[in-house]
Amino acid sequence: MDFSDVFKQSNQLARISPDGKYLATCVQYRLVVRCEHLADPALYTCLDKYPAWNGLQIPLYLCAMYKRGLVQVWSLEQPDWHCKIDEGSIGLVSSRWSPDGRHILNTTEFHLRITVWSLCNKAVSYIKYPKACDKGISFSRDGQYLALAERRQCKDCVSIFVCNNWHLLRHFETETEDLAGLEWSPSGCVLAVWDSCLEYKVLLYSLDGRLLSTFSAYDWSLGIKAVCWSPSSQFLAVGSYDEKVCILNHITWKKIMQFEHPAALDDSKATVYMEVEKRPARSSEEMSLHNIASSTALFSTQSNYDICLPPVQIPVVDPDPDRANPAMGVSALAFSADSRYLATKNDNMATTVWVWDMQKLRLEAVLRHTSGVRCFQWSPRSARLALCTGNSNLYMWSPGGCIVVQVPSEGQFQVLSLSWHPAGDRLVLLGKEQLCLCYLDTNKQDS
Repeated sequence: MDFSDVFKQSNQLARISPDGKYLATCVQYRLVVRCEHLADPALYTCLDKYPAWNGLQIPLYLCAMYKRGLVQVWSLEQPDWHCKIDEGSIGLVSSRWSPDGRHILNTTEFHLRITVWSLCNKAVSYIKYPKACDKGISFSRDGQYLALAERRQCKDCVSIFVCNNWHLLRHFETETEDLAGLEWSPSGCVLAVWDSCLEYKVLLYSLDGRLLSTFSAYDWSLGIKAVCWSPSSQFLAVGSYDEKVCILNHITWKKIMQFEHPAALDDSKATVYMEVEKRPARSSEEMSLHNIASSTALFSTQSNYDICLPPVQIPVVDPDPDRANPAMGVSALAFSADSRYLATKNDNMATTVWVWDMQKLRLEAVLRHTSGVRCFQWSPRSARLALCTGNSNLYMWSPGGCIVVQVPSEGQFQVLSLSWHPAGDRLVLLGKEQLCLCYLDTNKQDS
């Protein structure tokens, strides 16, 4: 495992292009684009700080300036070419690429409409009545269809558009009280729609709008908090406020398993890894006034995982009922690339990540840390999980075991978030105002 030099960035805005050849970062009001070797950066001046890459391996990139209602597009292959979109007084709250990389979808303020701008023929299309929810737009994996959550006459609806010409393919009402999100299955055959946190309801629709199945675990309590498809489309994981995860199968759309997150863990088949912090011993020479003044590493701690035998107590934090959006329930779900493992995080147990075996339908591993887990992601190529807790360490789990690696840098580099390279051989580690790349020796780890 090796690390690159540390580079500056602002607001944790960094994107890797889909082909993995470029890394775009924002430094104040400049967009810095580096190739995969991190050499010869290209600098562009923009008026805001939001880089986003298109869905194809075309070196086009987009910067949205929400306060100004503007969108800028540049090309790396043609430096003289650029595009500017002005939404005017109607405002701008969201901007994204279409999967073909030829259209830009802008959502106006108050979600009055979505404007589709074509970069090929300058054509403009309008989509009305988009609903203001976090996951109200979903493209199919092949990029052919767009599913949009809508609100018409106080009723929730879903419209399916063909992305080639943005014509309406299907429009149907949903059996939801307050639609909170929707997502296509990776196969593109089934659309999952779920209700707000006040009602536990998941609805499965086909491409033509037929209701395939409805799942509701209980009534009259807080409901769904997170939904995630497996890459194979065989499983749909539903995390809820009752600290449980329901697994639905793709044949009957019924629950085949329910995973719980107990505070007292007494499972002899699961491996429990506990982070242990140790302060290395220093000699009197190392503790001299000169070394203390010139180095902060003297007081840094080193972490490693220890295997704990059951029973194990998992620290639990009771939510504050007087605060909005209390920290409770399963908020994060992620399947490995081969759909073999599922990683979950229960907000009541913020320091712990749970790894479940989807073939055996049981708990595989528990990773307990000294600080709350901020982010975790699976490698796009293998069953390797990377996570961070806001300190200078990078944590990784695989079926072979766990490791903790401290990011080498001058001063304290706190890893606040991370993202995988499409090749799965490196990671982008983001701090508060810095970033670096972590290179993995995949040959040794896979052997």
